[in-house]
Amino acid sequence: MTRTGAYLRLMRPANIITAIADIALGFAAAGALLSSPFWADGNISLAAFKLLWLILATVGLYGGGVVFNDVFDAALDRVERPERPIPSGVATVGGASALGAILLTGGILAAWQVSDLSAILALVVALLALLYDWKGKHHPVLGPINMGACRGGNLLLGVSAVPLAVSHFWFLSLIPIVYISAITMISRGEVHGGNAAALKGAMALYALVIAAIASLVLLPDFNVWYCLPFLLLFAFLIFPPLFKALPTRQPALVGKAVKAGILALIVMDASIAAGFAGWQYGLAVLLLLPVSIFVARSFAVT
Repeated sequence: MTRTGAYLRLMRPANIITAIADIALGFAAAGALLSSPFWADGNISLAAFKLLWLILATVGLYGGGVVFNDVFDAALDRVERPERPIPSGVATVGGASALGAILLTGGILAAWQVSDLSAILALVVALLALLYDWKGKHHPVLGPINMGACRGGNLLLGVSAVPLAVSHFWFLSLIPIVYISAITMISRGEVHGGNAAALKGAMALYALVIAAIASLVLLPDFNVWYCLPFLLLFAFLIFPPLFKALPTRQPALVGKAVKAGILALIVMDASIAAGFAGWQYGLAVLLLLPVSIFVARSFAVT
């Protein structure tokens, strides 16, 4: 592992791609696609520039957040995961801290190019990420909620492309909060083996997420028929690995369930995005999945 590769690994590139899917979903839900096409009269539209800035923002926020996760876990990783960049000595705590600070600051500044509200949301996401890295992850109940709130805030960051839409679609942030809470519950036992109650609780939360997405049919601008194929794929990806991990709770199987849950975030986002913006847009979001899977072959997801 080269020094550059070590710092890239700290950023969890495959996970960052899932965060981009959050932005794409929020962007569609806000109706930003309806304001103007991405390309008109030979020029890139304002909507396209907003989307690009928000993507840069989430790259910085997510990358910075997971880098600081390894900074705060450096002592523990020396015991449990000595192969990771910091305990292996390839990356340093000081270098990782500097990288994390640059990424978080850059994420907030990128969001500011869209609106003041976007910058505020980015700041909140950054603070929530640091809170989770520092203390939140150690709390059995508030930890999963804290982590889920980071993703919920990231989705709202996408919605903030149309600032007024945030007050109308704030409730969408509850879906990733519940879903990420479930994944975080599973990941708690990844090293030593999962807790049966936590795995069963995660399964119940998964079912709740699917029900919540289906209930969006109550919204006037949501087409459940465009959403349904993606939603079925989402269920197919998340439940089988969890079913396999539950009986034995072997660390390797728990880790696969966590990885499947993280990568399936893209499919979840695609299902909701398709309901708001059509199956073509949902398919475009879904195409982030093979990219994330390819990147995950070289960089750790958990």
